Amino acid sequence: MSPIPLSYTDIAADIVERIKGGEYEPGAKLPSYSQLADLYSVSFSTAARAIALLRDRGIVLGAPGRGVFVADRARGQAE
Repeated sequence: MSPIPLSYTDIAADIVERIKGGEYEPGAKLPSYSQLADLYSVSFSTAARAIALLRDRGIVLGAPGRGVFVADRARGQAE
């Protein structure tokens, strides 16, 4: 029996923990949606929903055609 896949909220929480821990510094580019989907073993749409949640919270910023980046104030907001 395979483990239950992570939800988009679980993934968003893990990314926040990685930001708090310094793995992703302010201004750092996050992995692409496809890379996140592979990393967390979820669908592309689940990864995209996790990033959308972080974007809504102001933790990350999307730059069309360039990627998703950690907001300058993200570490303080993530705490």
